[in-house]
Amino acid sequence: MGSIVATVMLLIIIFVAVALVASNVRIVPQATVYVIERLGAYHATWETGLHVKIPVFDRVAKRVSIKEQVVDFKPQPVITKDNVTMQIDTVVFFQITDAKLYAYGVERPLSAIENLCATTLRNIIGDMELDHTLTSRDIINSRITSILDTATDKWGIKVNRVELKNIIPPAEIQDAMEKQMKAERQKRESILRSEGEKASKILVAEGEKESAILRAQAEKESAILRADAVREQKIREAQGEAEAVMLVQKAMADSLRMLNEAAPTDKVLALKSFEAFAKAADGKATKIIIPSEIQSLAGLAASLKTITEDDAKAE
Repeated sequence: MGSIVATVMLLIIIFVAVALVASNVRIVPQATVYVIERLGAYHATWETGLHVKIPVFDRVAKRVSIKEQVVDFKPQPVITKDNVTMQIDTVVFFQITDAKLYAYGVERPLSAIENLCATTLRNIIGDMELDHTLTSRDIINSRITSILDTATDKWGIKVNRVELKNIIPPAEIQDAMEKQMKAERQKRESILRSEGEKASKILVAEGEKESAILRAQAEKESAILRADAVREQKIREAQGEAEAVMLVQKAMADSLRMLNEAAPTDKVLALKSFEAFAKAADGKATKIIIPSEIQSLAGLAASLKTITEDDAKAE
């Protein structure tokens, strides 16, 4: 009986020990750190991995995410330099870089960042007029980011970026801005329309100019072709006349050569002269100059008769 009780007690002790050890083992996940206190004072910062704390003495004071976080703050009323009240809401991107400073540096860190952001925004916008505020978002974002990042260093917080989400001016100013934007759109539309009409007219004029140039070139080429055709025709006619003259001259030369080779008598020459005179008389000339050699037609006729009779006797 005593051995059974001892065994049970041993099992209980082992179970309690295992439960006690298991309850004090901590596994820190990725992108998270634990702030550990021992007897109420800061002891260590546990990073990713397996850790064991001492029961009763140690405790996890704060679990801190070191991932970049985004906080969207509600709209804050701000007054510009020209006394215009606007509503501006901001978005802050920050990251915890020191878990100890974050845990012990400030109470409610997010509320502190929000208040600091609102105060900084009022100071910056208070030095700017409405028009400048609406067109200088990048400048405002950079200035707020720089100021908040410097102020939150002692809290273990790194402010990466601050963005103005919305800038809401008063209703009457919004109406005036919408009217101005409408007028600007209409102005741009009219400018674009006039530029389009101008471009269209330019295109039409260029087309007409190109067409006129093409017509002139076509007429020029046609005139050149006609002139070339006329010139070619005249050249061919001149060549034909020249060839005809050459043929006539050749025929005459051949005739004279043959005549010279035949050794004609004076009577034959006189007869040939008479034939030439007869051909000239058959022409359209109104004046005929009779050579001295054939002035005596009677003598030429008598000579012709004598030649004829001599030929008859010979037969």
